[in-house]
Amino acid sequence: MTVTHVQLFSVPVSDQDRAKTFYVDTLGFDLVRDNPMGPGQRWVQVAPKGAQTGLTLVTWFETMPPGSLKGLVLETDDLDGDVALLGSRGVAFQGGVQDAPWGRFVTFDDPDGNGIVLQETAGG
Repeated sequence: MTVTHVQLFSVPVSDQDRAKTFYVDTLGFDLVRDNPMGPGQRWVQVAPKGAQTGLTLVTWFETMPPGSLKGLVLETDDLDGDVALLGSRGVAFQGGVQDAPWGRFVTFDDPDGNGIVLQETAGG
């Protein structure tokens, strides 16, 4: 195989505008694309600044209902700073910062209930 990286994956949402606002304005992701895709459909793609992998905010997969994605893991090198920043932007964290042998993490949901883990790997 000659696969070099994961280009993108889909995050199921109910409202692309609301999701775009959350991922861009709240999480600080870049808006990569927001283009018409077909009758009644848009391609909305976001990505962390400088990342190779992007997220498409999708509404059209019947087998992926909004909020069904769990375990999207975002890496940070400043967990405490990011928790403070996101908290000031209205993000509600579940259970606070947790310690693990490999590092520290906190969990939260996007507006549709998709589960996100923000982690800081020890020694990372």
